[in-house]
Amino acid sequence: MVSDPAPFRLRARANGGRRRTPGEVSLGEMVEGRDGKAEMGGAPEIPVTLSLPLALAVAGDDPQALNAMGLVRFEQQDSVAALALHRRALALKPDIADAHNNIGNLLKEAGDPVAAGKAYERAVEIDPREVAYYLNLADSRKFVEGDAYLKAMQGLARDPEALSHTARSRLNFALSKAYDDLGRYDDAFGCMCEGNALKRARIDYEEAGMLELFERIRATFDRRLLEASADAGHRSSLPVFVVGMPRSGTTLVEQILASHPSVHGAGELLDWSLLVSGMRGADGDPVRYLEEASALAAEPLHELGRLYVEGLARRAPGTERITDKMPGNFLLVGLIHLALPRAHIIHVKRDPRDTCLSCYSKLFTAEQNFSCDLGELGRYYRKYAELMAHWRDVLPRGRMLEVRYEDVVDDLEASARRIVDHCGLDWSPQCIAFHEARRPVRTASASQVRRRSIAARRGAGAPIRITWARCWRNSIRWVRTR
Repeated sequence: MVSDPAPFRLRARANGGRRRTPGEVSLGEMVEGRDGKAEMGGAPEIPVTLSLPLALAVAGDDPQALNAMGLVRFEQQDSVAALALHRRALALKPDIADAHNNIGNLLKEAGDPVAAGKAYERAVEIDPREVAYYLNLADSRKFVEGDAYLKAMQGLARDPEALSHTARSRLNFALSKAYDDLGRYDDAFGCMCEGNALKRARIDYEEAGMLELFERIRATFDRRLLEASADAGHRSSLPVFVVGMPRSGTTLVEQILASHPSVHGAGELLDWSLLVSGMRGADGDPVRYLEEASALAAEPLHELGRLYVEGLARRAPGTERITDKMPGNFLLVGLIHLALPRAHIIHVKRDPRDTCLSCYSKLFTAEQNFSCDLGELGRYYRKYAELMAHWRDVLPRGRMLEVRYEDVVDDLEASARRIVDHCGLDWSPQCIAFHEARRPVRTASASQVRRRSIAARRGAGAPIRITWARCWRNSIRWVRTR
């Protein structure tokens, strides 16, 4: 380990300026990619930091400006202000379809799927050709035979030339969900494939570079490096990193933890990857994360951990534990261990078939570009599994808790007790009543963690009734296992 106390400077900013070499994958591409947020209407890029009363005063009686400010507030995770702004916009102009759609998203994440569905329905009524609204509506309802909204989507599908490339992709995902509800699994899988193919045709995914990245991470963060840096880093026990593949159950595990009175669930944060991207060398140039990781001394590692903890603590002052459930942080577990040696790391894993098919069934709105092709998805999953086996081998015993999603399904209380104990907390029965928690859930799993059926049969040793475990069986004709 280099003993120079300050070979690097840290800035909380995204990496920029340096041209990438062919096949190079950025840290954002490595980690970013939320677990399938809903489609928003007309999201602007405006750095607004006004208080709600001032925002209302600035927007005045302009309903479109109010709706735009509501979207900004949503991105800033201020759901109360966002909802007030959207509702004010509709009070002035009731036929803004985007505002109804955005209210639906806010209500869904707040745990009110019935009201969310009604908001999406209103958006569809106002603009029945906007496919994004059908996609959100499909995620909020259970389709039945003769469903009027399914008929409307089928009508749109009969005239694909009238739709944009993006709209055709969205429509296929919405139809896939509807057909799956009806048990028409062949039709569902066909639409799923078509939707993914349309998306894959428009994205730039460098698979070779991504797969090589996994190998470079394993080669860099070996046992020698982790042992040599064992005493470095900021020794706060505040953070809880919940990592894993998208759609593996990370949202469920965070919701269990966030129901504990001493835990704040912060959701999927970019803080860690932004801090790592903002590392600067003594010459002011960005640090090349993997190439120079082995040269990081104790002081910059400590500083990296300190800055992260300070930012995290501001989200919930006085809280004993705060979760960060950005799934892709599994790529950064080695650096997390070095910079935050007392942070709690929980790896959530799920049946590979369920995980991959669940990823394939979702139209992610951020960086999950490996999920649009079954071959690419399978190869990515293999590399992920190899990397997690590497962390299991090189990290100190007990450093990372591994939780099987199926174990949580089969025995909620036993699994929840393991999770809470790993975080150094006393047991709270609220952790098995997580469906009653009112915190916002901003992932594609939002409606799932809210369903009362999840915990309706909880208890020591009792299975919990859950409808999306082992879902690969519905698509068994397309699943090959080896």
